[in-house]
Amino acid sequence: MSDTVEVWKDLCRQIEDAGVLLDLAVTEQDEAALAEAADTIRAVEQTADKMVLAKMLSGKDDDKNAIVSVNAGAGGTDAQDWSEMLFRMYLRWAERRGFKTKVVDYQPGEEAGIKSVTLIVTGSYAYGYLKSEVGIHRLVRLSPFDTNHKRHTSFASVSVYPELNDEVVIDIDEKDLRIETFRASGAGGQHVNKTSSAVRIVHLPTGIVVQCQQERSQHGNKAVAMKVLRSRLYEKEEEKRAAEKQADYERKDEIAWGSQIRSYTLHPYQLVKDHRIGLEVGNVNDVLDGNLDPFIERVLLGAESAA
Repeated sequence: MSDTVEVWKDLCRQIEDAGVLLDLAVTEQDEAALAEAADTIRAVEQTADKMVLAKMLSGKDDDKNAIVSVNAGAGGTDAQDWSEMLFRMYLRWAERRGFKTKVVDYQPGEEAGIKSVTLIVTGSYAYGYLKSEVGIHRLVRLSPFDTNHKRHTSFASVSVYPELNDEVVIDIDEKDLRIETFRASGAGGQHVNKTSSAVRIVHLPTGIVVQCQQERSQHGNKAVAMKVLRSRLYEKEEEKRAAEKQADYERKDEIAWGSQIRSYTLHPYQLVKDHRIGLEVGNVNDVLDGNLDPFIERVLLGAESAA
C-alpha cells in the first residue's frame, strides 16, 4: 500500500512539473521546454498505465498460469475449423507476449479442424489476462467446406482456469474417479498410437471429464490430467462463492446463437466486435494473429469500473 502511495505522489509531482514546463514553453516560445514537457507527459502516461494494469490484475488467481480449453460448437466442420483458428489465435497471442504454451489434449475433427483442445499458457499473469476470453466466440464467413460457397455461422466456446500450485490443496477421493486409458490420436511423435498411453479421468460427483494424450507415458498423462482436474474443481468451488463469476462460466449450456461474447465477421465485411464492451476492430486478420490486448484490456477495465 505504501508503495502505491509513493508512486501516486511521484505521479502528481511529474504532472505538476509538466504543467510548469508547458507554461514556460508557451510563454517563452521555447521549443526545448516544449519537448521536455512532452517527454514528461509520456512518462506520466506510462506510469499511469502501469498503475491501472496493476489494479486490473489484482485478483486472487490473476498471477497464475492459465489452462485454456477451446471446444467446437454448432456449425459442423466449419465450427471445428473455427476452433482451430481460435487455438492458433491464442498460441500467437502467447508468442507475442513471450509466454510458453503446452498442449495437453488435442481432439482433431473428422474432416478438418479440431473438436477440442486444452493447453497450458505459462507466463506472468496469464490467467489474469485470459480469464476475459471465457465465453462463446462466433465466426461469420463464406464456408470453404460448402460446395456452393455459402455464408456460414460457426461457434466455439472458450474456458479458462488458473493452474494451481502445490500450495493449493484440493482433496480428491480416488473412489470418485473413473480412470480410462486409450490410444492417443493426432500429432504427437512416435509414441502416439503405439500404446494406450492417453488418459481420461471422469470425476463422478461433478461429471467433469479431463484427458491428456501429449505426454510420452501413461504416468505422465495421468499427472497432467490430474493437474487440469484440480484446477477445474478449484474453479467450480470459486464459482459457488462468487455469483458473478459463476454467470461467466456457466453461459455454455448451448454453444450457439445469442450467447456469444465476441463476433468475428469475414463476409460480407470484415469486423471483430466484442458485445460486452462494444469495441469494434476492422483488421480481423490482425486479431486472429494474436492481437487480443485491446479487447482484453478494455474488458478488464470495464470489470474494474463495475466493481
